[in-house]
Amino acid sequence: MNAKFNIEGMSCSACSASVEKAVGRLKGITSVNVNLLTNTMVVNYDENSCNDEIIIEAVRKAGFGAVISEADKKEKSSKDSKTSKQNMKIRLSVSIIFLILLLYISMGHMINLPLPSFMHEHENGVVFATAQLIFLLPILYVNRKFFTVGFNRLIKRAPNMDSLVAIGSSAAFIYGLFSIVMIAIANNNHDADMAMKYLSNLYFESAGMILTLVTVGKYLEERSKGKTSLAIKHLIDFSPKTAVVIRNDSLSDETPVEITIPVEEIVVGDIIIVKPGGKIPADGVVIFGSSSVDQSALTGESVFVEKQEGDLVMCASINKNGYMKIRATKVGKDTTFSQIIELVENAGATKAPIARLADKVSGVFVPIVMGISVLSVIIWLLTGATFDFALSAGISVLVISCPCALGLATPVAIMVATGRCAEKGILIKSAEALEIMHSVQIVVMDKTGTVTEGNMSVVRISSFSSIDESELLQIAASIETQSEHPIAKAIVSYAQTKQIETTMAENFTAISGRGISADYKGTKYFAGNKAFMKELKIDMDKDIYTTVNFGTPLYIANSNGVIGVLEIADTIKPTSKEAIEKLKKMKIEVVLLSGDNRVTAEAIGAELLIDRVISEVLPQDKDAVIIKLQSENKVVAMVGDGINDAPALTRANVGIAIGNGTDIAIESADVVLINNDLKSVAEAINFGKKTIRNIKQNLFWAFFYNTLGIPVAAGLLYPIFGIMLSPMIAAAAMSFSSIFVVTNALRLGRK
Repeated sequence: MNAKFNIEGMSCSACSASVEKAVGRLKGITSVNVNLLTNTMVVNYDENSCNDEIIIEAVRKAGFGAVISEADKKEKSSKDSKTSKQNMKIRLSVSIIFLILLLYISMGHMINLPLPSFMHEHENGVVFATAQLIFLLPILYVNRKFFTVGFNRLIKRAPNMDSLVAIGSSAAFIYGLFSIVMIAIANNNHDADMAMKYLSNLYFESAGMILTLVTVGKYLEERSKGKTSLAIKHLIDFSPKTAVVIRNDSLSDETPVEITIPVEEIVVGDIIIVKPGGKIPADGVVIFGSSSVDQSALTGESVFVEKQEGDLVMCASINKNGYMKIRATKVGKDTTFSQIIELVENAGATKAPIARLADKVSGVFVPIVMGISVLSVIIWLLTGATFDFALSAGISVLVISCPCALGLATPVAIMVATGRCAEKGILIKSAEALEIMHSVQIVVMDKTGTVTEGNMSVVRISSFSSIDESELLQIAASIETQSEHPIAKAIVSYAQTKQIETTMAENFTAISGRGISADYKGTKYFAGNKAFMKELKIDMDKDIYTTVNFGTPLYIANSNGVIGVLEIADTIKPTSKEAIEKLKKMKIEVVLLSGDNRVTAEAIGAELLIDRVISEVLPQDKDAVIIKLQSENKVVAMVGDGINDAPALTRANVGIAIGNGTDIAIESADVVLINNDLKSVAEAINFGKKTIRNIKQNLFWAFFYNTLGIPVAAGLLYPIFGIMLSPMIAAAAMSFSSIFVVTNALRLGRK
């Protein structure tokens, strides 16, 4: 069973790690992936041992909220996201306004800014300190989420980023309150030195600055994260909202009328009218009219596709210039368009293996940081530093080490990459597939329907008897008329184009995997492969074998022997050669996998300059070929489109299905090329390389930043260089690290 949940209350990778750990411990859980970027969780579990309620309860006990995610809640989710951003903007505005007032009072006198005489620090320190407290309180209130979530996570013994911010700002706030009391005592005792000591170290401005800067970072982070799913939003916005369908009038079952309905009300079998400029609201087949259709939103193709009666059309395509009637075959969630959106969203919800490193670190990172913070305070006190100095070091360690950047390093890059690929007609089903793509060393391509068009045609006719080629074609087409085999259909179709008259043969018999026999004009004829000829004990001269140099041979024979051969070949797709050239430039070995005979397969391989050709492979043996290639310690990608490719697609490190292939091939694959363009294989691999490079950059920055920032914040450089980070600078640095990671990931979305 697979279920998706929306998770509430997460703020950093330590949170997502806690949720994963809590759910992963449940009985019957096979896999769990928590996405910090989208606040979602995808769980696979055994229904006999677990259910949604048990999972939700486990998340609740871990200190978070969870609700089942439903597709029809997308609009509500969008509104909630908009409200959240507005609330964040209000929170940020209030924080900045009161922080400016707080800084004016606490530091204005340092640059000779005027202050009211009644709060001048030398004359009335308690009023001066209390004024700062008053301006800090609104900042504390609007950012109370840091404290409610942070301390809750602390109680649950799973501290997160909010815990670090809450402890740091609370320490500054409590020390400020303590300072007010000490100032009052000093004034009462007329101890000016003591009063000045505490007046100069109130820390109210530090508490306000920490909360405000972290909120600034969160706000910018939210805005940047919003850009990561632009491709999905673009697709959703592109979807049609209404449809014109033909329905029977309510007063008469015989009077059809055109009515406009929401797309949600379309049912399979409805006749839909699509006028010029209109969007096609469902997958279907054209039953009347013709037009040019823009499929760029789904496939990335910039060239319009001609559609005529009998052709399939996809939801969200644009009818450019013709009038068409379409019979709906797939509606709602079953349309290609809806499946594209779901695939992209699911890819964002999965986790790349490289992300596990960040998760493992985040799971223990926050407790270690808290320990370092306490230790730095103790060490500075033992070395004779003032309590103010030691406290400042401890707070700086807490604030600068917030692991936001670690949590965002991978999911943001994955979301941007999968969204950008979707715009190009490349659907990547999981983050793991995207990561594996970057290390592919061998690309195995099925021949028929992948490298070639999948349409058989007669390319050569050779006669070995007194009959000419036209008569040979007539005989072949006549005896093959009753066969359903693709080769038979190709021969009959070719005869029709040559205007050759055919007569249905008698006593037709088909021998599976070998050929056919039939009586034509009183003579028994046989048509089939070499093995069939041998079984019939029909003599075949060596010259007959060598005559065949391209295509699949179909030998035509009678009781006297072979009278001729027809060569049937599949035409190569126009983009195949360029696609293979691109892969070879990337130093990737290309293998052609074919069930055809060796001569045919090698002829195509030679024409396309393919490195290795494996021919005469039975459907059930394709899987074994992949295993053999993997035994060479190579990362193998398999590209295919048919039902018989499904096992190999599953077996390969990365399975790539052609979008116009069978449903089972698409289901078995990790990557789907909706644009049906083989060149996209190289593009997908290249995008995998770019994405993993980007993730590594992000993880390096996140680790480097924390590795360097924590010792500096703790005061390691102070004895030698006099460098010490204040809590305010630490907060700014923490926010910058998250913004840097998100911005770097957004580069993947550049066109």
